[in-house]
Amino acid sequence: MKIGIIGCGLIGKKRAASAVEGGLEIAAISDRNFAKAKTFAEQFGAKACDSAESVINSEADIIVIALPHNQLTLFADEALKAGKHLLIEKPGAHQSSDLLKISKTAEEKNLKIKVGYNHRFHPAIMKAREIVDSGILGDLFFIRGFYGHGGRIGYEKEWRFKKEISGGGELMDQGSHLIDLSRWFLGEIVDSSSCLQNYFWGGEVEDNAFFILKTAKKQTAFLHATWTEWKNSFIFEITGRYGKIAISGLGGSYGTESITLYKMSPKMGPPESVTWSYPFSDFSWKLEMDELLNAIKENRQPLCSVYDAIETLKVIENLYKQAESKN
Repeated sequence: MKIGIIGCGLIGKKRAASAVEGGLEIAAISDRNFAKAKTFAEQFGAKACDSAESVINSEADIIVIALPHNQLTLFADEALKAGKHLLIEKPGAHQSSDLLKISKTAEEKNLKIKVGYNHRFHPAIMKAREIVDSGILGDLFFIRGFYGHGGRIGYEKEWRFKKEISGGGELMDQGSHLIDLSRWFLGEIVDSSSCLQNYFWGGEVEDNAFFILKTAKKQTAFLHATWTEWKNSFIFEITGRYGKIAISGLGGSYGTESITLYKMSPKMGPPESVTWSYPFSDFSWKLEMDELLNAIKENRQPLCSVYDAIETLKVIENLYKQAESKN
């Protein structure tokens, strides 16, 4: 199958590189900056286009949309009507209703939409899924998650700080990954509460999001996403009746990715532990594309489908409503 890419930012480049790594051909690429698209296309042996519509009308079978949040579904319906499958970057849309509309078109056309929550495909996260599914931890009780970075000079001037474009701040950005992972391990969220703060960057969106999610079984996720973590960090812990999983790092500036299983002994006390480390863990982008390709081939919904993204956005929207009601 051939890929078309709309958007030549950092994530668009990662998608292109992973597609080529997986043996796929990139048919066409576009960006609002045509010179940027041309340079990008030359790098990957693709056709540079001066519009998203040209990418949609190319030989591409799958369209990757890597644009700011308010533009993520701008070309999605057109692509679906042209018979193209979609990979849309997280969070998938500016609001859940936008994703709901295109999901109906995809159903009518029997096309697949995958939303780019690539953290599910990190090796430590996949190992955690394997451990949880084995039953070693027993019933799951709660999750603690922390995800943060410190931004960069001029960060407050970027599109993420403009609410009409981003839809929200750090809750929408890294917080959406934490919510997606929590839903994947615990199930659907039926209750939530939030505390959103802007401590450092100023502007109209939050730079820190503290929030609690609960399932119908009273399982709880206590989560924090921050743009004021001066040393990039990722921590995700899952606690069950018979043990605990602790994940840290995502590779690169977040540190070596690792997962430790703490298994309770019959006499309790200090648990047995085993750690797996992944020094080279930047394979999630390729694995995510492989998952979409397999879903198309097997005519099933991909892992982290449009429906997953809709539910995650509903949780985010509810958390924002709560925060607004407190102000």
